[in-house]
Amino acid sequence: MLTDYRSTIYHCLKCGACKQAFDIYMPICPSGMKYGFDSHYAIGRISLARAIIDGEINLDTALMHRVYTCTHCGACDEQCHDAVGVDPLRVIQELKYEAVDKGLIPPEVRDYLKNMNVYGNPYMLPAEDRGKWALNLDIKSFARQEYLFYVGDMGSYDALGQQIARSVAKALAAAGISFGILGDKEMTDGNEINLVGEKGLYEYLATANINLFKELGIKKIITLSPHAYNAFKNDYPAWGGDFEVQHYSQVLAQAISNKKLKVKGIKKVKVTFHDPCFLGRHNKEYDAPRQILKAIPGVELVEMERSRNNALCCGGGGGNFFTDMLGSGTKSPSRIRVHEAIDTGAKIIATTCPKCFNMLDDAIKAENAEDQMTIKDLSQFLL
Repeated sequence: MLTDYRSTIYHCLKCGACKQAFDIYMPICPSGMKYGFDSHYAIGRISLARAIIDGEINLDTALMHRVYTCTHCGACDEQCHDAVGVDPLRVIQELKYEAVDKGLIPPEVRDYLKNMNVYGNPYMLPAEDRGKWALNLDIKSFARQEYLFYVGDMGSYDALGQQIARSVAKALAAAGISFGILGDKEMTDGNEINLVGEKGLYEYLATANINLFKELGIKKIITLSPHAYNAFKNDYPAWGGDFEVQHYSQVLAQAISNKKLKVKGIKKVKVTFHDPCFLGRHNKEYDAPRQILKAIPGVELVEMERSRNNALCCGGGGGNFFTDMLGSGTKSPSRIRVHEAIDTGAKIIATTCPKCFNMLDDAIKAENAEDQMTIKDLSQFLL
């Protein structure tokens, strides 16, 4: 309940630490940058939570529309925890839990959850289609191989996500990694379901996944998406899901380091890396993707001003990729991020997240910057 976080809420100093990345003193909150009002920053959302606890206002759908523009990027926690000792995301997440429990969610979130309940995925496509991304590839169903390669909803159904899943699978195979897939047995990991506040459905899906993994003898998992990596690594253990979980970039970085994966050189080009929030801030993995890029002959890695723990979110987290609560426009974080990448002199943005890939690809097109910038998944450099 929200009252369980009374101490956190009352300890907010209203200092605005959640608004800026203090190492570089640049704006860091995607929804705050987009709309400008305090209610779209952590400082305002905590104030709303306090007003609800104090009985000054009631929780309602209009209030939650502002809360749901949060992408759960973790930038506010990154700044506020060290500066003040407050973790705003816990409060924001609890607001979402209460809104779902009371039926006070915006229509966009309602429709997303309906699709997840009815179809088991946000694309409203049958489970039988989940394995089609692997057609014409020599990829086996999981049968006691060392790893399960979990591709998730985007790798299964999204056109660009399918391309990334195929390139990652090829890279894993080239590295001699023993892996199998679940195909039509795969279920959603539930990370976004939790982040929009449906914790009951999340627990149900997590338990179902854990039971399936154990039944099949799965002990080690490689994920395509940082979002699934986050769910399996940080949340599933609470329900008995103790698996060895790695994001694919970590596995490939190790394979290159151990000389099990040969890296081909490419034509000299400047590349900048976009840190996915659920690989970086939420799980502190900043080095593996950069190790891979630095190992590729011809790649000159250049950093954006906002990078690593201060990286700017693409805007697709917290369920926003599917609900679009944050919205588009020139102030959308993905379009700002593209300009930041262009300013480095790079010609390619590299990333390791299907959601980030889609968001930034759309932003490049929206900015008519196709002649200045392109985007590639990290695995696509290795083929």
